[in-house]
Amino acid sequence: MQELVNKIKAECAAFAADADLQVEKGNKAAGTRARKISLDLEKLLKEFRKVSIETSKK
Repeated sequence: MQELVNKIKAECAAFAADADLQVEKGNKAAGTRARKISLDLEKLLKEFRKVSIETSKK
């Protein structure tokens, strides 16, 4: 589970960096990367929820 949390943290940092570039400098490529990362984050967060529920049942 720790590995999953670390992946989520890394993706959040990458999303924040790309989103900032899009907002502050109008970088279209950064916006595309941020949108892709948001989809990846969605999958990771669903996986986290699943693992977390399984762990709490033990």
